[in-house]
Amino acid sequence: MSSPTPSPASSTVSKTNPGNFFEDFTVGQVIEHATPRTITEGDRALYGSLYPSRFAIASSAEFAAACGLSPAPVEELIAFHVAFGKTVPDVSLNAVANLGYAECRFHRPVVPGDTLRTTSEVIGLKQNSNGRTGVVHVRSTATNQRGETALDWCRWVMVHKRDVDAPAPETVVPDLAPVVAPEDLVVPEGLDFTAYDFTAAGEPHRLGDYTVGEKIDHVDGVTLTDAEHMMATRLWQNTAKVHFSTDARPDGRRLVYGGHVISLARALSFNGLANAQLVAAINAGSHVAPAFAGDTIHAWSEVLDTAETDAPEVGALRLRLVATRGRDESMTLRGDDGKYAEGVLLDLDLWALVPA
Repeated sequence: MSSPTPSPASSTVSKTNPGNFFEDFTVGQVIEHATPRTITEGDRALYGSLYPSRFAIASSAEFAAACGLSPAPVEELIAFHVAFGKTVPDVSLNAVANLGYAECRFHRPVVPGDTLRTTSEVIGLKQNSNGRTGVVHVRSTATNQRGETALDWCRWVMVHKRDVDAPAPETVVPDLAPVVAPEDLVVPEGLDFTAYDFTAAGEPHRLGDYTVGEKIDHVDGVTLTDAEHMMATRLWQNTAKVHFSTDARPDGRRLVYGGHVISLARALSFNGLANAQLVAAINAGSHVAPAFAGDTIHAWSEVLDTAETDAPEVGALRLRLVATRGRDESMTLRGDDGKYAEGVLLDLDLWALVPA
């Protein structure tokens, strides 16, 4: 005798993934994210079509080999976006917004052919005072096909509650380092800037040419479009509803993935920081305000610190990379009240490797 056919309602509930809501998370929970993703040369090409990136190591196999890296790695942010995208169905499918990052380190270059998979551990929870949302902190790790760590990072995201009457969990806010110490930066094995080609790279500036406190206006701007930011976000297999569906927000607008703004700002920083070839770490990051199609993104940087490394002629430059809606020639981060200035979208603190 055949088994009874389940009703459409029960089948839908049991077989689809509605994503986790705030009350579904517990501190210490470890999540193995689905869908490993193989990086291809197509990712490099699409990245270049979406963002005006021209850093020589990621652009030229010959230049990369002359710097000791062969095959040529892809942009670090490709690896970040792919690894981040894996976490979305389990961590931020029901997000209001991604809020920030800390303790991100790139442990080894990612090259075409590498397959990344990601796991996350919940390290903090805090319900918001409105009782309808809460902030979830996770530490995520992406490994390659050999089980080697490619990158790891912490992030915190505001997530809807399924049931506003569900009790609030015990508040746990992780103590995260404000900066990755220079001695903890991972310099890619073999990296050597002794024979660095400044002409090919596009600028003559070395580590010693930058001074702490110096600000650099990157001048150029890029206007966001729905088509491009949605294509980019799909490329990273990021499924967060707020980026695609006009039903996901009360205002009916598609929120631009914060990582899209990061990549635009990093690409724009080439003008003034062309020799900041590799991102070694992201110390901290905040998505200060939402971005939408029609916004024109500009960027400026502030030099926060410099450091030497053990690699031949390789130094590290700590930068604050700021993305703004419209160009801010005054390069103002905060007003007299201590709050972020009007128009600031992104405040990103990172370490980049440059010729010493």
